[in-house]
Amino acid sequence: MTQENNDKDRIDVEIKVENSEAQDAPAPKEVSTFRLVATLAVAGVLAGLLIVMVNLHTKPIIDKYKAEQLQIAVYEVLPGVERYDTYYLVDNALSLSLPDGAKESEFKRVYVGRDSNGETRGVAISRGESGFQDVIMVIFGYDPANGTLSGMKILDSKETPGLGDKIFKDMNFVDQFFAGPETPLAGVKAGAGKGQANEIDMITGATISSKAVIGIINHALEEWKPVLDRGIPDAPADVASGEVAQ
Repeated sequence: MTQENNDKDRIDVEIKVENSEAQDAPAPKEVSTFRLVATLAVAGVLAGLLIVMVNLHTKPIIDKYKAEQLQIAVYEVLPGVERYDTYYLVDNALSLSLPDGAKESEFKRVYVGRDSNGETRGVAISRGESGFQDVIMVIFGYDPANGTLSGMKILDSKETPGLGDKIFKDMNFVDQFFAGPETPLAGVKAGAGKGQANEIDMITGATISSKAVIGIINHALEEWKPVLDRGIPDAPADVASGEVAQ
């Protein structure tokens, strides 16, 4: 059989394989940008409303707790007082009341401790400044009559656990502020002091945090001492803001 006959007898077969999966797959749908943005906006609004509702529920509880802790702290740093009055700084002078329509949160204040006879026995002052990690909030007792401290308490601190938190855990450091040191305070390395009445031994390993506490107190007195030196107005017993200490 010749090559020519073989070529004539050959049948060309073309096999087509259809991809059934490709045929069955749905055509891709385009995502609407508007729908995506709208979905995100609705989710954001709902999340915001949830945060607001939680805040409205918890804020009064938190505020009440802070007020209670502040009251306890005032009595701690002013040992022996029977009550205290809240004075606001109005026109660079102490006042028991605020101007009409004024917001209490916009005015600085101090807490004047009284004995059973209504005599002033010290002033509690609070102030916050940056420490090593974050803001340290301090309240301390001060006797304007002799310029000495009567106590100190840390109201809020996020200093490093095991180091900076010693400013309220190390009682050897804390007790120094209850021993009547003179002001302005001077921070010294532990054991390196000269026996001066205003020296405070700083905490080894936490000098930045302990130095910050000393600085906060000194800065507060720089601001408040001129005001206090002008005198504290008398407060009638019926306007006393502090409760009798328990």
